[in-house]
Amino acid sequence: MRTKMKTKAVVVVGGGKIGGAIASLLAATGDYSVVVADRSEDQLAKIDRHPAISTKVVDVGDGEALEALLAGKFAVVSAAPFDLTGRIAEAALAAGVHYLDLTEDVATTKRVERLAANAATAFIPQCGLAPGFISIVASDLAGHFDRLDSVRMRVGALPQYPSNALNYNLTWSTDGLINEYIEPCEAVVEGRFVTVPAMEEREEFSLDGVTYEAFNTSGGLGTLARTLEGRVRTMNYRTIRYPGHQAIIKALLNDLDLRNRRAILKDLFEHALPATMQDVVVIFVTVCGWKDGRYMQETHADKIYAGVFAGKMMSAIQITTAAGITTVLDLLAQGKLRSSGFVRQEEIALADFLGNRFGQIYGAGVDRLREVG
Repeated sequence: MRTKMKTKAVVVVGGGKIGGAIASLLAATGDYSVVVADRSEDQLAKIDRHPAISTKVVDVGDGEALEALLAGKFAVVSAAPFDLTGRIAEAALAAGVHYLDLTEDVATTKRVERLAANAATAFIPQCGLAPGFISIVASDLAGHFDRLDSVRMRVGALPQYPSNALNYNLTWSTDGLINEYIEPCEAVVEGRFVTVPAMEEREEFSLDGVTYEAFNTSGGLGTLARTLEGRVRTMNYRTIRYPGHQAIIKALLNDLDLRNRRAILKDLFEHALPATMQDVVVIFVTVCGWKDGRYMQETHADKIYAGVFAGKMMSAIQITTAAGITTVLDLLAQGKLRSSGFVRQEEIALADFLGNRFGQIYGAGVDRLREVG
């Protein structure tokens, strides 16, 4: 029987769909009290009512107000846009609370790492799906080999029923999506850490009879590329889409120069692409290397669908993102993670993650294949 832990007070910054899902999951356990903070009263009014959830109107730009809100709390969880995350990390350091975020932005993560250098509390960025869980899986598989050759990480949040030329519906932050499509991508090529352009190196593969394309996008590797640099020949992260998506996006970014007019691109996406709750998250990680003198391959493949999680109907991207960060927070609260300084996702044991009450959603339907190369 799990020992009942003392209720811990947590602030979730960002009252959107992901922030609301995080609050609901934490509150449902009875182990957390949650304050959801956002500058928009209208956004906060949409948060599910629960005795363990309260709301607070706070502008992240008001550092003093944010620090006052964080004072005495166990942790702050950032579900805010990536460009606000650094300010939240600074407030967490000043208030002396643990910090977790979902950012895929490389520059933001480096800023968090600098802040965490001498911190007495834990700073754990990139706690979502990709970056996040994908790094935990890849690191676990890599540990099965005596010597590594390649690590290939592929993730996509896709509509179950695509019905437009992009074969895509909005499933999460538009700003985050655009950032992934434009910013440089990290990789390891011939043993060296490099940056490569987004939207390039397209490939196709099939899973369960469905054909997908995948191409470079920014941020998905998290800190794992630096961790494995010099130990692996090839390592890369690519986003999964249905075929045809990449060609249209490249035309928008390059031929129409919308990479330099992000506001217009965001407006197009949000007014022309409908959101959907009927989505699927595809996870596909393959590691090759040598074990006992043989060249071997191990693959972790999973599909997670929208459904009811903790009594609430959620999209697949809500489930995987909210479950990712709540699992890491829960492991931290249970003393299973280092509690000070900069904590990388690859430091988290996959067995601990999948054994967690939130993380177990990632274990449903998973397929791990071991094949001789």
